[in-house]
Amino acid sequence: MRAELGQHAPARSVARGLAEPARVRVGANADTPPEILCLLANDPLVTVRAAVAMNEAAPPEAVHLLAKDDDERIRVLIARKLGALAPGLSDHEQERLRQQTYDALACLVVDEAVRVRAALADVLKDMPDAPRELILALAQDPELPVAEPVIRFSPLLTEQDLLALLTKAPHRATVISVARRPHLNEAVCDSIAATANVSAIRVLLTNQSAAIREATLDALITSGAEHIEWHEPLVHRPKLPASSARKLAEIVADHLLEVLANRGDLDAGVLGELRARLRKRLEAKACPAAAANGCESVSWTGGAAPGKRVTEAMLLQAAREGDAKLVAVLLATAAGVPLPVVQRAGALRSTKGLVSLIWKAGFTMAVAAPVQSLLARLAPSALLGPDPDGNFPLAADEMRWHLDFLGRMGR
Repeated sequence: MRAELGQHAPARSVARGLAEPARVRVGANADTPPEILCLLANDPLVTVRAAVAMNEAAPPEAVHLLAKDDDERIRVLIARKLGALAPGLSDHEQERLRQQTYDALACLVVDEAVRVRAALADVLKDMPDAPRELILALAQDPELPVAEPVIRFSPLLTEQDLLALLTKAPHRATVISVARRPHLNEAVCDSIAATANVSAIRVLLTNQSAAIREATLDALITSGAEHIEWHEPLVHRPKLPASSARKLAEIVADHLLEVLANRGDLDAGVLGELRARLRKRLEAKACPAAAANGCESVSWTGGAAPGKRVTEAMLLQAAREGDAKLVAVLLATAAGVPLPVVQRAGALRSTKGLVSLIWKAGFTMAVAAPVQSLLARLAPSALLGPDPDGNFPLAADEMRWHLDFLGRMGR
């Protein structure tokens, strides 16, 4: 160090005259005098300033300067450094830290660069003795990469803090971040459920450590009839009450009912009920549906004889003629479902249900618009159309669920 700075010339003058590699070495050296480190903290070269930023002996004055550096990479280094220094100090050191560097930390918390704030959040997210004011500021940050790590992991956030975040979410995904947090208590779970945020509720149901009270779970199961994305996490919830299992059995698809009927934490009586329900469903599907529809007595159009295979052209012709009853019978026969299932989809104005029936019948989306318009009495703007490629807009699993749901409504 002395060789770098010279033994006789003033330190400041020598530091200014050093080449870049030498200034980097001086800036990184813990034995460099504080006044030289402060000088190098203003160096025009980012490599020199970075060396000072990473120097553990950098004085508070230099840290303050670097916390406001024009280069966000330098501010990221300072954010990580100060974040790591904040906890674990003695009372005397903690007080000294507050006096000397808290202003720098507060400056970094509101830094204009998301990357800088995110670096600070990443360091502080799971520290039990980080400055609470900083944790709250980071949790309320409008940028998700900054707020989410703190919301999910910080042990300093209380129930009241989480409820406040849910009440006035700084980001549209804040509720999802809270729902991912381990070991949520009942009050916070209730608040997430009350937001009616479909995606957040699914994440909450997937969160195995979340303490969801039975009444809340039952309410979500009731609402779950319209949200098939909740069904699988509901079926896999730990410690599922018997009453909840029975309610779930009414809305979930066959493959999930089978999972439910084989859970190891339900008593034998409930399991027997669930397995009986599953057998009944499977037996009903195994029965021929055409006879139940009375198709032989229908007057067919287009010269088709009774019992002839239903084609898409037949369905389109009946729809063009406005014969809703015939359209319903043709669709039920082609789909292999009882006629009341199609009638129920129309009465509910269920566009997804009708599109699912069209899919099951083996038809294309070309018949979707006239069938929806006629059976559900919907305006063109309310119809469910094809995807951009002209295919069905729903996933196969979702269409199977709608078919199961329509079939169970009449039982």
